[in-house]
Amino acid sequence: MTRFTPEELEAARDRLVPDVVADGLHVLFCGINPGLLTAATGHHFARPGNRFWPVLHRSGFTPRLMKPAEQQELLSYGLGITNVVARASARADELSAEEYREGGRLLAEKVARLRPRWLAVVGVTAYRAAFDDRKAKVGPQERTIGESRVWVLPNPSGLNAHWTAATMAEEFARLRVAAEGG
Repeated sequence: MTRFTPEELEAARDRLVPDVVADGLHVLFCGINPGLLTAATGHHFARPGNRFWPVLHRSGFTPRLMKPAEQQELLSYGLGITNVVARASARADELSAEEYREGGRLLAEKVARLRPRWLAVVGVTAYRAAFDDRKAKVGPQERTIGESRVWVLPNPSGLNAHWTAATMAEEFARLRVAAEGG
C-alpha cells in the first residue's frame, strides 16, 4: 500500500469519495464518513486496521478477501458502499450533529432512489445520530426507507474493541442470510 505523508493525508480532508452503487443492490453498506486515508486513496475502508474487508469475506459476502482498491468488484456481488456523511475527516467525532442529520436525510433520498434490498449502516452511534433513533441496537431495524429494510452493523474500525472480527462476521452473516432470503 502507498504510504502517505501527514501533509498528503491532511490535504485529503473534506475530499469526497465516490460511492460504489447501482440500482437494486442486495445490500448497500453505509460507513460513517471517509477517513483521511480513504479520501487520499479514493477507496472505502482503506485504513489497514479497519476490519470491513476481512469481515465481509469471513461472513460469506465475498468469495475471497478483497482489497479496498477492488471495491468496484462488489457490484458484481450485489453489494455497494456509501457513507452517512460524505466529507472526509480524521475522526468521526469531528462531525457535527447537524452533519449527521443532513447525512441521514440525503442517505434516505439515495436509498429511495437506488432501492437496495437492505441498507446496512456500520456503526450504531452514527445510525442513531443520522436517524434520530436513540434506542437503536445492532441488528435489523423497524424502519424502512421505501421498500428497503435497514440493518445496523457494528463499526468495523479497529477502535471498536467491543466487537472482535469473529463476532462482527457473525452479525454480518446474519444480514447476508436475510439478504439472500429476499
